[in-house]
Amino acid sequence: MRGIFVTGTDTGVGKTVVTAALAAALRAEGLQAGVWKPVQSGAPLGRGETDAERLLQAAGIGERPEAVAPFTFAAPLTPMLAARQEGVTLTLDAIVAAGAPLADRYEALLVEGAGGVAVPLTEEALVADLIAQLALPTLIVARSGLGTINHTLLTAALLRSRGVPVAGVILNDSGPTDPQEDPSVATNAELIERYGGLKVLGRFPRVRDIANTEALVQAVCEHIDLTAVKEALAFPDKWI
Repeated sequence: MRGIFVTGTDTGVGKTVVTAALAAALRAEGLQAGVWKPVQSGAPLGRGETDAERLLQAAGIGERPEAVAPFTFAAPLTPMLAARQEGVTLTLDAIVAAGAPLADRYEALLVEGAGGVAVPLTEEALVADLIAQLALPTLIVARSGLGTINHTLLTAALLRSRGVPVAGVILNDSGPTDPQEDPSVATNAELIERYGGLKVLGRFPRVRDIANTEALVQAVCEHIDLTAVKEALAFPDKWI
């Protein structure tokens, strides 16, 4: 499977918007990039409220939501508990197998995780274990403000403990605090790179209409190092 796994330092850090924006930007450059949300919980398909539906709309991809999100659970719980509540026992092998048709249809996949890397995904495995099994280079989406250094370095440490290559970090301005009012924003990227040995690929700005594909592509082109993302897709072994 050719692709990049997009994880976050927590839930609600903007993984879906960043994943959709990257997919849209890559597609704008001619790459047939798709999106995959292996497991999601918190809402049923059909209302437009799930990450998979938002991914498809924002990235401008005409795909069926159930194909992009083969395991969707309604309860707003960690995936393992949400699945258990519906009588489903998730396994890593089943999750990986469900993504195979997408891998066959697209040149590359942007794979969005659920919450952070230590989220329980199955009865035995965390999200980090799925990433390790997929053997994909990983992008970490983190808040741009105060507290992000700790969360980002801990996320990278867990990924590295599983042998997962980290291709970079994208800081996201879409949080409860205005970045202009947070003095830590000016130095967080530098300190993440210094103490984590990580490459920060840019700060994704607040986008007023996250369903506006053109606006998302413009935000990536102006603020994110898309070349590094393309290198991760072309040369995944570089990041190991």
